[in-house]
Amino acid sequence: MIRSTLLASFLALTGTMPLSAQDWALDAGASSVRAETRVFGQAVTAEFAEFSAEITFDPEALENARISARVSTGSGAIANRDFQTALVSRDGLDPQNHEEALFVCEEIVATDDGYEARGTLTIKGESREAVLPFTVEINEGRAIAQGTLDVIRADYGVGGSAWAEVAPTVTLHLHIEADAV
Repeated sequence: MIRSTLLASFLALTGTMPLSAQDWALDAGASSVRAETRVFGQAVTAEFAEFSAEITFDPEALENARISARVSTGSGAIANRDFQTALVSRDGLDPQNHEEALFVCEEIVATDDGYEARGTLTIKGESREAVLPFTVEINEGRAIAQGTLDVIRADYGVGGSAWAEVAPTVTLHLHIEADAV
């Protein structure tokens, strides 16, 4: 069993990989993407139902690692109706004009705690460098990765004047399960 840390949001493969690279098929049914923040001091969680990823990852060949992930911004769901309305509003993720959030990574490095996926996160058309720390366990052709990424929502144009009681930071939690292909 290989233990390591995997981050990412949302992950997909880009480019052509050498034969030594290991490609992975995302098991979306066993995976999850969620975002957590605080509103009026209370925890609020959005679960995203639609996401995809193309992943090339081999702990022994990190120079060939690539991730490209997409999350459908309109698939986010919050139990509170008012918060749900805000999430998909123009001040929120604005899925009518920005259907997807995207994370693209062409550099993964080993760390003392696992790995870091270093790439670009794009939300609402705003792109910023992002470092996604993650852990991963690989056993019998199955990879299970966990990662979290703190995002300053204003950096991506999320929030408006009515969002004064919403914390400035949103934490993305990724649970990714994938099978070797």
